[in-house]
Amino acid sequence: MIVLYLLAEEIAGRDLTILGLFQHADIVVKCIIVGLLSASVVCWAMTFEKLIRVWLINREIKQLEKSSQTGSLPAAKSSGLIRAIIDAARTEWTEGAHDGSTGEVRDRLELAMRSATKRQLKGIEQGLPFLATLGSAAPFIGLFGTVWGIMNSFTAIAQSKDTSLAVVAPGIAEALFATAVGLAAAIPAVIFYNQITVALGRASDRAAPAIVGLARSLSRSGVEGTN
Repeated sequence: MIVLYLLAEEIAGRDLTILGLFQHADIVVKCIIVGLLSASVVCWAMTFEKLIRVWLINREIKQLEKSSQTGSLPAAKSSGLIRAIIDAARTEWTEGAHDGSTGEVRDRLELAMRSATKRQLKGIEQGLPFLATLGSAAPFIGLFGTVWGIMNSFTAIAQSKDTSLAVVAPGIAEALFATAVGLAAAIPAVIFYNQITVALGRASDRAAPAIVGLARSLSRSGVEGTN
């Protein structure tokens, strides 16, 4: 009876805040929570970086669309999509793409600029598999922590020989905390992965007709005068 009384007092005075649940959790559950939180931080940092790059490339594609309508090339910066497209066109022209009919020249320039655009988009896609993996695996990793914590809780229940809710609840709450962290890491990862993937697909669709128009203009006017 004395042991049960002391156990009840210990449970009554236990900190059930988020920090308290983490502090009282098993070492395995703690490692899982720390790992998931670290992965979530990487997810958010990567997402902001990708969103900025998608915004920048969409702005350059808008310039390409305007240039395709006017028939003149946009001013290229030191780096970026436009710079890559112009460099690819110039290289292709220098290597002999201007030899042949106008249609052949247009096709070669278009292929070179499409390849440059694809490389730029592939650069933004780097790291997206991490978001996909985190979104699919994080809930199960958190669930593993929950199962492990509940196993320890049942072991403690068997040792104390007390099945009251006051004894069971804190341990189960600590275990379920791991699942909550897993879901908190997985949900943003899935949302951001889908949003960025769709944005890149739309950017590619917008760039394609602009490149066709630029290839048509360059096949007639040449590439020597590009920036």
